[in-house]
Amino acid sequence: MAKMTDLQIKAWIKNNERFEGRSDGDGLYMSYRETFAVPVWRFRYKLKGATRWMTMGSYSDLSVADARRQAKELRARVALGYDVAAEKQERKTAAISKMESKKATAYTAGQLADEYFTKNILGRWKHPNIVRSRIEKDIKPNIGKIPVEEVKPMHISKMLDSINERGAPTVANDVLRWTRRMFDYAIKRHMIQFNPASAFDLSDAGGQEKARERALSRDELVTLFEAMRKTKGFSSINQLTIGLLLMLCVRKGELVTAKISAFDLDKATWKLTTSDTKTKAEIIIPLPKQAVEALRDLIRLAGDSEYLLPARQYQDRRLPYIHENTLNVALSKVKANMPGVEPFTIHDFRRTARTHLAALGVDSHIAERCLNHKIKGVEGIYNRHDYFDERKVALQKLANFIEACQTGKDWNVTRFRKTV
Repeated sequence: MAKMTDLQIKAWIKNNERFEGRSDGDGLYMSYRETFAVPVWRFRYKLKGATRWMTMGSYSDLSVADARRQAKELRARVALGYDVAAEKQERKTAAISKMESKKATAYTAGQLADEYFTKNILGRWKHPNIVRSRIEKDIKPNIGKIPVEEVKPMHISKMLDSINERGAPTVANDVLRWTRRMFDYAIKRHMIQFNPASAFDLSDAGGQEKARERALSRDELVTLFEAMRKTKGFSSINQLTIGLLLMLCVRKGELVTAKISAFDLDKATWKLTTSDTKTKAEIIIPLPKQAVEALRDLIRLAGDSEYLLPARQYQDRRLPYIHENTLNVALSKVKANMPGVEPFTIHDFRRTARTHLAALGVDSHIAERCLNHKIKGVEGIYNRHDYFDERKVALQKLANFIEACQTGKDWNVTRFRKTV
């Protein structure tokens, strides 16, 4: 029987000549079935009178010379009474079992994310659920099951691409920041040597974020309040909360996490401590009469809770106040009833308030203090005046304007007279 040659085999492949088995002699066969991408070497032998077959490997892995050498070694073991096919299956089973065992006990990226959250975020961040949300919705679904040491840059790239495909560039940026910090933490704990996210920057995620400029006009505010009243399921609590955000110029997180004890409705004030504000600057907010009325209603609806906006349903890693996305979700239903209105977010309410304060003739430095912004430059260093009385007048004027928008009444702007 003629021996096979590499030239002959390559011709079979080129001509796509398929066959079940062709012998090279001494138990060595080649098979090139329709389902095979390349020809496969097989070894045929007899053990205790029974014919046995063993797959040795593909032609791309074993040349003719290599296949003959391996077949010779197999024949020698068969002569000694060994079942070489069974031995190979046992080795394969053992290898798979070892891999599965290692995988089952491997420390995954999801576990790393949980540990990082527990040790570095929980108890340190005012709004930990923001980070928790990114972990559960974006990081875990993409890389959570992969062992920490096996996470590669290609996994990070695929994760960022999947987020961008749903049109969420800001989320992609946040996920990249937290993923990078998460793996930096793993390096410090000697879990890995390299950070798979270190080579990525914002251009690889959602791109450089631009400052928003959106502010709602008077007509858009009227439409907003009309839509809130018409939207099914948009509660009175949500309406009161939106109104407070607009008339007090505060950040959503400051109101969402506010404790009832921080309000003195008899004196019409709300005290924000250094731990309550983003700027870490304490401030006492003068409350317009409309805000006091809204707060009385919210406190009554809060029942026995110490928080103004207590949690309404069960949350993972439960917080005592509403989830930071509660208002966003509720407002999305309202915006569906505002056709023709340019998209906006809750964060745009502060810019809206600031814009209308200017339209009402409020001096810039007073308007900035209404938003609890620090006064910039040299003036900010030397001027420590809190402008409480001026802010009280300004916020009352703003509240009157917001109330007019709520009722749909016309509003004629009367600018403040500036003192000389």
